Amino acid sequence: MVHHEHRRGIAAGIAAGAIWGLIFLAPELAPGFAPIQLSAGRYLAYGILAALLLAPSWRTVTARLTRAEWRALIGLGLAGNIVYYVLLAAAVQAGGVAMASLVIGLAPIAITLAGSRDRHAVPLRRLMPSLLLSAAGLACIGRDALASGSLAGLLCALGALASWTLYAVWNSSALARASTVSGGQWSLLIGVVTGIEALVLAVPAFAWAQGSHDAAAWWRFIGLVGTVALLCSVVANTLWNVASRALPLALTGQMTVFETLFGLLYGFLWEGRWPALFESAAMVLLVGGVVACAAAHAVEKPRPAPAGARPRTLV
Repeated sequence: MVHHEHRRGIAAGIAAGAIWGLIFLAPELAPGFAPIQLSAGRYLAYGILAALLLAPSWRTVTARLTRAEWRALIGLGLAGNIVYYVLLAAAVQAGGVAMASLVIGLAPIAITLAGSRDRHAVPLRRLMPSLLLSAAGLACIGRDALASGSLAGLLCALGALASWTLYAVWNSSALARASTVSGGQWSLLIGVVTGIEALVLAVPAFAWAQGSHDAAAWWRFIGLVGTVALLCSVVANTLWNVASRALPLALTGQMTVFETLFGLLYGFLWEGRWPALFESAAMVLLVGGVVACAAAHAVEKPRPAPAGARPRTLV
């Protein structure tokens, strides 16, 4: 049976993916705004919300942080938030929801491969069924999506994938070392740092932007970025940190498949259609990949670390 802590982490990972899937729709809901404006707006809102929620315990929490942890927070804010969302929004607007979902859907494979060398990982041969199922599912999704997507959108999506993979690996490593704060506090700290970074991004995003919007469009934009900040940044990031602490990195990577699945489902609802045959097959295969990965971790015991070995860190 899967360990209780693993079940808790898997449930948190699925919930985080269900919420994160909404981010694929956000650029479609604000077509007149540039990706850099969507990113700046979302993370300014995230920073404000995080600061308000963390204010009562700010001094207590920050007093326990080391310089290395502050550096990690700054890097994670850029990699997992600012850079990632600019590239993702550009990919959705240039290539569509399906193409962006497909490429970001490669994250489970990328993170699982990165986590296969972790000291708590199972042997890579045990992960091969999971990786093959995931690859087959992604091939089904991409059968038509890549053919219709633009090269610029594809390149932006690949950049977003690289940024998100870096964030997932780095965040798992940083969380393992940051034993003085909870997963929720860590998420809020990233939010505060990201909000400060977004202030710098806001200058070129809004002061030098082309075009104009009426008052109604601006209110829709504010409502959209505020909702995305609350759900996808505050709530989902906290759930992801629960999963990151409860699961080995290779299994945590598999949890990102639910962002792809829910992103596709929301896209189908937005477009008012049922998934096609290959799209349905893809979702079944992707879920099968997660189940196979969970089974591999339930059967195999973690490999013991070599004598004198130090935990692997990204930075």
